[in-house]
Amino acid sequence: ANLKEACSCGHPFGSESHHNKNTTLINMKTSTMMRSNYAMALAAILASPQTAHSFTLTPPKSSSSLTTSLSATSSSYQEDLTFTPPNTLIEGPISEELCTAAAQKMKRVMVPVSTDVSDTGFVGISFIHFEAQKLSSSSNKKTLPLLLVHGFDSSALEYRRLGPQLAAMGVDVYAVDLLGWGYTQLENVKSFSAAAKVEALQGFWNTVGGSGEVVVGGASLGGAATIEFAAKNLYKEVSENDSEKNNNNNNTEGFVRGTVLIDAQGFVDGIGPMSFLPAPLARAGIKVLQSVPLRNSANQMSYYNPETYATEDALKVGRLHCLRDGWEDGMLSFMQSGGFRPKEKVSQIDVPSLVLWGRQDGILEGKEFAQKFIDAMPNAELQWVEECGHVPHLEQPELTARYIADFLESDKMTPLGKSASVNPLFGNLLSFLN
Repeated sequence: ANLKEACSCGHPFGSESHHNKNTTLINMKTSTMMRSNYAMALAAILASPQTAHSFTLTPPKSSSSLTTSLSATSSSYQEDLTFTPPNTLIEGPISEELCTAAAQKMKRVMVPVSTDVSDTGFVGISFIHFEAQKLSSSSNKKTLPLLLVHGFDSSALEYRRLGPQLAAMGVDVYAVDLLGWGYTQLENVKSFSAAAKVEALQGFWNTVGGSGEVVVGGASLGGAATIEFAAKNLYKEVSENDSEKNNNNNNTEGFVRGTVLIDAQGFVDGIGPMSFLPAPLARAGIKVLQSVPLRNSANQMSYYNPETYATEDALKVGRLHCLRDGWEDGMLSFMQSGGFRPKEKVSQIDVPSLVLWGRQDGILEGKEFAQKFIDAMPNAELQWVEECGHVPHLEQPELTARYIADFLESDKMTPLGKSASVNPLFGNLLSFLN
């Protein structure tokens, strides 16, 4: 699609009648919530894997200041043997080498969920493990592993640039797909609601991470998922009486030691009137969400430098997972659930937190939203990313990685010794798929 193609509003891209702050899919006056959620729907795609033919990364140089992350994984978890990773060389095709490399690393693991989500009690969650490089210096600090959550209707491929940078700095990174998005299981799943997504995320870390200490991060709408997940699992000390009551010998509970919020959505609950649309109208909107014009529009909005990053290649990668059978039903389930509701939970996140924001974010204005996080969270710090739009992890991955690594290296993020003890799944776990 070129820039003159009609976008979802029916007007040529770039024309005076094209989308502005007061325009929505249904071309009518809407509430502030509806406008915010529409912007997030566009930005959703923003966080979809954006690629650029000319994009290259310079690996960090090894130095004594680099860290070594505590690996939380074990080979004892049960992979979903029915899963085939996306082949970006054929599907697209996609030219970015980092995208191909990340896709080749992708696995899917069966994680426990309630029968409200799946009758089998398990769902397949796809993820990419960017394994920390072992560094030669014996003086390296140990860092906590980092669990990264993508934005709305995106995938773990969103972190294909940031993951390798952090891994080269000694950080163990797990980029995970939210249930219903990315390359997760779509068949035989009863619910793809916001609650189901958070539940599956917890099942993932219980299975792959053994409920060990972790820092969790999220970009855009992934920030809302991060907030809800973290609020349920905050690491904290408990009294001796509470410890005995919970059969806990460590006098602690929870495992989220910190959060990283990247141009995050945290102050708009739900998805507005879209959650009340009749199914036929909702499906029509979902078709638009999948369309080339809307994705192209979102790409243009996402970057400080769209000429370099909002490429045709980016469009192909961002739509790959949307072409899977069952994607539309999963999106409808999410919309009808009402979406995430993080607003009242932001102030509960009292663990150390890093708020990263692209200075030129045209989706979520940093001066308003970044400051809201700092005001609401008792232990948060703000770091601006210069010459950057809504997706610092894609537009400025080297700088973003350095900021995150510095945060993880800080004394307040020192591992406290709550080790990860991975719980292997039963050998017959996949029998229901046969």
